[in-house]
Amino acid sequence: MNNISVLLAFSAGLLSFLSPCVLPLVPAYVSYLTNSSIEELKNDKTKLLTLYRSLGFVLGFSIIFILMGISITSLGKLLTEHKDLFRKIGAVIIIVFGLHTLGVFKVKLFYREKRFLYFDKIKGPFSSVIMGMAFAAGWTPCIGPILSSILIYASSMDSIGKGVILLIMYSLGLAVPFVLTAIAIESFTRNFKKLSKYLNVISIISGILMIIMGVMIFLNKLAALSQYGNFINF
Repeated sequence: MNNISVLLAFSAGLLSFLSPCVLPLVPAYVSYLTNSSIEELKNDKTKLLTLYRSLGFVLGFSIIFILMGISITSLGKLLTEHKDLFRKIGAVIIIVFGLHTLGVFKVKLFYREKRFLYFDKIKGPFSSVIMGMAFAAGWTPCIGPILSSILIYASSMDSIGKGVILLIMYSLGLAVPFVLTAIAIESFTRNFKKLSKYLNVISIISGILMIIMGVMIFLNKLAALSQYGNFINF
């Protein structure tokens, strides 16, 4: 695996965090995690609780995403005999995801959200981890296409370990800004209006990158990009 693949996966996680369905809900997630209002989060003791539970939350969704990566990579290995065909089918699906994210057309299925658990019913010392797992399993509308693209790409890897690394990097891309934002939630809330006007631009960038990724996978040219900066190898 080359550094381009790692960077793509991390960037996909970051774009998932910045998506219009996730970023505006961050204050609500943080409030659910701490059972506190935004005003109460100014307290130093509450900030430590926020950090602790935010880490639990990202651990929860990372577990689910990594398990998905293991499952999809295992499936990919079983389909090795028709690997080229499934690579091209997967690439076309990624391009469709990109066009949807870009706004060329809308697929109603991507707007559905399955909630197996409701946050207000989750209690106990591991509640933040369970909430993170519920968030991941629910596949909120905006992260679905981006996450699915990374899963499809992971399925084309020649080992389960490489697929898992991709999902770890995706999880980090989503986790790092979430934890940092949770710690600085007061500043985030104060400046969110300034950020919100760029959400549509972020969706467009996400869609374009997904389309490029899909085309490169279809042509089996993604690995060729590694020659422009291959300083990380797995």
